[in-house]
Amino acid sequence: MQKLEIFQSLWAMEMRAPGITERAREENFQMIADAGYDGVCMDPSMADLEKYRPNIPLLAAHNLKSMVNLFPRHTRDMKPLLQFSQELGASKINVIAQVTPVSVAGAIPLLYRWFRDAEDLGITELLFETHRDSLLNDLYYTLEVLDAVPELLLTADLSHFVLEREFQLPLSFRDQSLLNRIHERTDCFQGRVASREQIQVALDFPQHQPWVQLFKKLWKDGLRSWRLRNADDAVCVFLCELGPPPYAITDANQRELSNRWTEALTIRDWVREIWNELDIELAAALE
Repeated sequence: MQKLEIFQSLWAMEMRAPGITERAREENFQMIADAGYDGVCMDPSMADLEKYRPNIPLLAAHNLKSMVNLFPRHTRDMKPLLQFSQELGASKINVIAQVTPVSVAGAIPLLYRWFRDAEDLGITELLFETHRDSLLNDLYYTLEVLDAVPELLLTADLSHFVLEREFQLPLSFRDQSLLNRIHERTDCFQGRVASREQIQVALDFPQHQPWVQLFKKLWKDGLRSWRLRNADDAVCVFLCELGPPPYAITDANQRELSNRWTEALTIRDWVREIWNELDIELAAALE
């Protein structure tokens, strides 16, 4: 039976608020484990690898799995970052590449070099995230790269495309069709709710409810596509990734307008509900 695992971002545990002391790493891991998450996501670049190494024993201590969002800022960074992923025993290796060719022709050899780096280390799956200010900066460029590199699989953070394209509601047939092409190549999911003007909005504000409903639909579409393409024993990973300020909107006193920890739990529950709805939908399709 296919399985859903939901991870929490360690970056999302940061407070980044004046006058508030950051939690100790042990406290963050305990909170994540107590909340029932399956794992933790870390976001290393070469500059801060040593910051993340003390987390390795905490994974086992709290019975948590790991995934990574790698940030290679130079082509040569990929191999050592991949080696760190192996130290962690990461179940998903995702890349938010800071090497950004402006043409698809420039992206093709870069991607194949990094695929070879992964293969040299015995890594069979390397995902690339849909993310602004990265290799896959925008929707149209990403679609072109997908056509040019058929091996490329994605981690879909659709908040970046909703903002970058300034999608209007209701979503047009054309825009939905473009996003369906992203769903078809997605192997991992990241969750926050964006609007056409803001990358991360509070979930319970009345003015944001149309965007909440959009993302629930997009997540369901993406998860349905994933389930139809994958084996019966495959594991799907969804990452709750509500970023601290300045991702999170703040007031004049630099205080956040909503509680990100509670919101992450809400998204986790929504995704579990969507997964259960798909269980029923897909079972009915087989009858």
